[in-house]
Amino acid sequence: MNIKNIFFITSIVIVSFGCGALSFLLHSASYDLVQLESCTKGTPSIVYDDDDNQMAIFCMQQHILVALADLPKHVIYAFVAAEDWDFFSHCGVSFKGIIRSFFINIAHGKIKQGASTITQQLIKLQRGDLRKRFVRKIKEQFCALILERHYSKEQILQMYINNVYFGSGLYGLGAASKRFWDKKPDQLTIAQSALLAGIVRSPGNFSPLFFPLCAVQRRNIILKQMQKLGCITEQEFISAVQEPIKIDPVHIKQTGLHIKEYIRRVIEQRFGAQQLYHGGLRIYTTINTAMQQQAEKIFIDKIIQLKNEFGPTLDGALLSVKPKTGAIKILIGGTDFCISQFNRAMQARRQMGSIFKPLVYAAALQQGMSFADTEVDEPFFLPQADGSIWQPNNYDKQFQGKMTLASALTHSNNIITIKTFLKTGSQPVINLAKKCHITSNLHPYPSLSLGCVDGTLEQAVGMFNVFANNGEYVQPFIINRVTDCFETILYTHTVKNELVMEAKIAHQVAKILSLGFARIREKFGTRILANHVISKTGTANDCRTHWFMGAIPQLTTGIYIGHDDNRSLGEDIFPVKTAFPIWYYFHKKLNLEYQEFFVDPTLKLVKIHEKTGKKWRFGRSRKSHIPILV
Repeated sequence: MNIKNIFFITSIVIVSFGCGALSFLLHSASYDLVQLESCTKGTPSIVYDDDDNQMAIFCMQQHILVALADLPKHVIYAFVAAEDWDFFSHCGVSFKGIIRSFFINIAHGKIKQGASTITQQLIKLQRGDLRKRFVRKIKEQFCALILERHYSKEQILQMYINNVYFGSGLYGLGAASKRFWDKKPDQLTIAQSALLAGIVRSPGNFSPLFFPLCAVQRRNIILKQMQKLGCITEQEFISAVQEPIKIDPVHIKQTGLHIKEYIRRVIEQRFGAQQLYHGGLRIYTTINTAMQQQAEKIFIDKIIQLKNEFGPTLDGALLSVKPKTGAIKILIGGTDFCISQFNRAMQARRQMGSIFKPLVYAAALQQGMSFADTEVDEPFFLPQADGSIWQPNNYDKQFQGKMTLASALTHSNNIITIKTFLKTGSQPVINLAKKCHITSNLHPYPSLSLGCVDGTLEQAVGMFNVFANNGEYVQPFIINRVTDCFETILYTHTVKNELVMEAKIAHQVAKILSLGFARIREKFGTRILANHVISKTGTANDCRTHWFMGAIPQLTTGIYIGHDDNRSLGEDIFPVKTAFPIWYYFHKKLNLEYQEFFVDPTLKLVKIHEKTGKKWRFGRSRKSHIPILV
């Protein structure tokens, strides 16, 4: 084949590829235009609970639409100064902005500034695709060029300010100004306009509701930019930076706001904002509204009491799942969604502490050890690689001498847990944790046995639920299925059971965990909710987090209490005072039918002496003997 033929064939391939790419981009652009033209139309999406009762509605009609012609110039200038200095002069793509951001990012050695125009951001808002992909960026730029040929700058800016997200479930300038100051957008001051424009880049970091200092700093940067561009005078700048925020403290009294925001994020990520707000989706969840309402009241009342004692930064979370399926029935991400959107149940990573210990004993049983085996609880020293000495202690700083592993787990003894871990080896414990979907770094150090590993409440509940579910892990989930408005199924959750440990081992550990619950009941001063409960308390390092994990056959629940700034709760305060009462009063209110956990019929119940591990024989005192399964 000669050079001319090679050149001819190569040219055909390149032209064909180019035409195909151009056709693809044109099709995408035309799709975007059709969707944008109907941005205020469509069918709302509805969220249902586990009994098909309506929980929430997502639709554009909830927005307060704003006409650009009604806005003062300083409002418009604030958004242009914050997001796109060259908006009125570029063709949809700012080539000057691309060059400027390139040199700024090179100078800082990282991505410090982007080059997306307001037009490109509008395309991104419509498509709901937030992934950083090169192909998406090229398509976005191409669509922006087409968009600028079909709409005026004023129309594009109007669509943008009516669709942009301000956090706290607020879409559009009208909804944001109403929520923050109970104002119409045409009444906004220069400072308020700059503050709202500043939120857009990162609502999670610049929301004045729970990051007021960051919001003010961002506002002042935008005000300076407005002055630099000649949008405001120096005197207006000085006056605006001195203006206090004065956010309207109105609170929304609704149930499950953290749930609704979580569902909004998940659905928007999977289907896009257009489908969520206009596509008429039907989102069927696992949430039980009656249980959610009861749990929220008890949780909030208790946290308010604790805040009076420990300070305003105290908060927590609660998550309940069905043991067999992992279906989330209750989700509480904090006490006040309007103050903080942060979903502590799904996002907060806290050190697990003693709730991790059951995995250590399960691994020991897998290695052939028994709950009747004994170790000595005594002062313990372990040399470290750096020459220091690690000297762990028990929570009460007391030592009990010889005791069984069963008694050690029942009393949450630290020293014997560490010794058991060292005998078992780190890898069996790490393997179990990974099977329970603990995704943090699991370092093979003895401190791991005491729960020196971070995890979310969702992960903690999934891990603990293994002992309530015959040794099988199920992923907690909240969305059961999604359909369109004609009930055509678009998504269905499939429950996947993963075997973590033999059922026999899970049942043996669960039995000891039920003995631990009996001790908690005695400390709390009640005798109800007896043998059908397995539980574990946990206190993280320096008492920064209090945990309570409790499971009955119908429900596995996890609760954590702690300061948002991760300060200590105090050495003499334990979960039986903070986290356990929430679980106790909630389950007392539920008044569920008494059920017992299934136990492998090949296991038998024997009584052993809690110190020596010797079996109880007829005629001997029953005191100091505890039941185990073997």
